[in-house]
Amino acid sequence: MRKIVVQMSLSLDGFFEGPGGDIGWHQVDEELHQHFNDVIAPMGGFLSGRVSHELMAAYWPTADQDPTASRPEREFARIWRDMPKIVYSRTLDHADWNATVVHEVDVEQVRKLTAEPGGDLALGGADLAATFARHDLIDEYRIYVHPVLLGRGRRLFPDAETPAGLRLVESRVFGNGVVLLRHERVR
Repeated sequence: MRKIVVQMSLSLDGFFEGPGGDIGWHQVDEELHQHFNDVIAPMGGFLSGRVSHELMAAYWPTADQDPTASRPEREFARIWRDMPKIVYSRTLDHADWNATVVHEVDVEQVRKLTAEPGGDLALGGADLAATFARHDLIDEYRIYVHPVLLGRGRRLFPDAETPAGLRLVESRVFGNGVVLLRHERVR
């Protein structure tokens, strides 16, 4: 059974983006970027919302042609370009870069997708993650806590009606001070 995995960077005070959508505070150095590549490369696909997909599609398809790109950035460009993607959007009819557009989150369709062979599925986008969480579809959270306090911005976790039990399965401190907290759902 494939897992649905949320992988997000957060500030220490719980924001995934600062005011105005700012993510310039992310401290992604070569070590952390290589870790992202190592985790994502064996996955079976990306599940993302329209905004996340458009942000990724604006840079990653040709990032490996940028002479200033690091080796991990060039590697990730190839990973992202080749990985199958499902883009959840009510407004798009088509998305490029090996992407299929789906207009609604259908719980049974998602469960069928996780029953297919292949690697785990990386879920991206806070709004989409909130929808998947509301339907109890997230199996694992990989939260990368960056050593910064933003004070305000957008929080990853919206108010929930019921608690969700989690079990810590991995923690790691990177050289730049970012801490990975990897939790699996207790079912």
